[in-house]
Amino acid sequence: MFFESNQFAFITFLEANWLLIRKELEQLQPKNFIDWPEKNIYNQGWEVFGLYAFSNRIEENCRLCPETTKLVEMIPGMTTAGFSSLAPGTYIGPHFGATKAVLRCHLGLVVPDECAIRVDSETRSWQEGKCLLFDDTFEHEAWNKSDKTRIVLLIDFNRPESTLTEPLELNQTVDEEYWLKILSQTETSVNY
Repeated sequence: MFFESNQFAFITFLEANWLLIRKELEQLQPKNFIDWPEKNIYNQGWEVFGLYAFSNRIEENCRLCPETTKLVEMIPGMTTAGFSSLAPGTYIGPHFGATKAVLRCHLGLVVPDECAIRVDSETRSWQEGKCLLFDDTFEHEAWNKSDKTRIVLLIDFNRPESTLTEPLELNQTVDEEYWLKILSQTETSVNY
């Protein structure tokens, strides 16, 4: 289920600063990205660079992208933020998000043709400098059929009650500590 961008005031500000965000993205090295750990839902080439995970700041990554960090910190209820990269030929199979407590925003930064996302029964393509907002608890899948990498800024933010079609159930559990370790790359870092 997609939402219209005009329902959220922060979208205008985020889209107005997309080139600044992309400039910081372009300064990152491939080594800064890590493979998304749920390898059972995609074929290859899905990498991420986290700034925030479950409202926890990933300090080293935020230092590498200070302007992007400032921008995402201005989003009301932001809980998770980072870059999501799909290499050419990547296919993320149908899956479901963990909780209705948040909505997901993708800001298109590098978007070649032949890249799209399906949420429930609707398919949309990303556009550079534009946001897609959706409820990831609906079945969704994404693909990059181009010969270039697709990168978006992914943001989760607390869901406004006005967007709920049914009561919010809080019995869904997410292993926040596990995901924070993954996204902050602490499991793969070497101590000297």
